[in-house]
Amino acid sequence: METIFIHHPNNITEELDPKTIALGFFDGVHRGHKEVIQRAKKIAKENNEKCAVLTFDPHPSVVLSKMRKKVKYLTPLEEKEEKIAELGVDILFVVRFTTAFSQLTPEEFVEQYLVGLNAKHVVAGFDYSYGQKGAGKMSELSEYAKGRFEVTIVDKQEAFKAKISSTNIRNYIESGELDEANELLGYPYKVRGTVIHGDKRGRTLGFPTANMRIDADYLIPKLGIYAVKFIVSGETYLGMASIGYNVTFKTDQELSIEVYILDFDREIYGESAEIEWYHFFRPEMKFNGMEGLIEQLKKDEEDTRRYFERESSI
Repeated sequence: METIFIHHPNNITEELDPKTIALGFFDGVHRGHKEVIQRAKKIAKENNEKCAVLTFDPHPSVVLSKMRKKVKYLTPLEEKEEKIAELGVDILFVVRFTTAFSQLTPEEFVEQYLVGLNAKHVVAGFDYSYGQKGAGKMSELSEYAKGRFEVTIVDKQEAFKAKISSTNIRNYIESGELDEANELLGYPYKVRGTVIHGDKRGRTLGFPTANMRIDADYLIPKLGIYAVKFIVSGETYLGMASIGYNVTFKTDQELSIEVYILDFDREIYGESAEIEWYHFFRPEMKFNGMEGLIEQLKKDEEDTRRYFERESSI
């Protein structure tokens, strides 16, 4: 897949091949997004055209909010690019979302970024909007096209009797409902980061952990203990993860993310790693001493092994 970054105004002037374009922000590249992209792929193949995705970065709220806003993503741009490539897209257009870009009228957006990129067919979800303040609606896109490209509108995709959306997935993750979030995503939620040195207290407890510095743009699940998979050096291991402030021992406010990797004994400081989140067990708890904490950690390990044994048998 070729990735092309565009800073408004669109400065691509060379002759462009005709293409089918899927529109969306696509944070998470979840099941609803996949339906849009796969529909575009099918149309492109039928018409012997290239399939393209047009997305934006950063999230519009970063630019449009009057307050300084930091958005946490399900899939930061690099991972979003990888997931779209896995779907077999030919071209990814990434438009830098700026104030000037946000002020385009719907007609200007269509002229410069759909007609201008030689779209012959445009595919998007039923609630996709475009142009200043989202004034352009999918029901109006054929009118703006003026016969120069066709339009396909993908109906609402649902799960748990609600729309599959990035917002709903974020809500599930932030409330620890990873089973539900993963169902909507269509894959386990994942974050990336680097293994760093911690206080090594886990060793004294009999539960040595990999401390993780997570890449800044990722949404972090709620505090607590989870069943996870830990991926390092191309290998995947089962583990239990803790997100919290080590309240039994610490009084500071530095959040830590630690993974006890089952059946693992190797030094991996400085390695890039990924955590796939599967299931929330319990909130962070404060214990009066080490004995109570160790007993709870043993139970957490048993719960983790039992969870993955059950999953592998399904």
